[in-house]
Amino acid sequence: MFYYTRTEDYVKQLLLKLNINQPSDLTIDKISNALRVPVYYWEFSSETVYRNGKCLIFLQATNREQVQWQEFSHEIAHFLWHTGRQEFLPPTFIELQEWQANYFSYHLCVPTFMLERVKTKITPKHVMNLFNVEYEFACKRLEMYRNKWLASI
Repeated sequence: MFYYTRTEDYVKQLLLKLNINQPSDLTIDKISNALRVPVYYWEFSSETVYRNGKCLIFLQATNREQVQWQEFSHEIAHFLWHTGRQEFLPPTFIELQEWQANYFSYHLCVPTFMLERVKTKITPKHVMNLFNVEYEFACKRLEMYRNKWLASI
């Protein structure tokens, strides 16, 4: 047994509160609707924008579904955890926010509490298919999961 990090616990509590209990529930539509954050698709890179005090997420329309899901989870981290506009922040603070959003993304796309329920041998390909993420993303998330498990024994 190992303990959840703050991020793992936050993601678990958030998803359970939104009635998201299994990998098939992890969708852009379900999460954005539950959080009342509109998502728009456009030709530019993905970003989070605030307009009239309301958060809007823009995703690049030409990206594959898996990439859109991964980028959405990154952008939703900014919505949930960060305030202000990055163009007014010092570069090191922007770097910190981006690191936090990337880390959050791995845990929202592939939540620890859902990984723990997988009863078969967990492989990157299995994670990729089950959680609708890219292969490299699945590899990195499994590495994070296994390193944490190894550190706990």
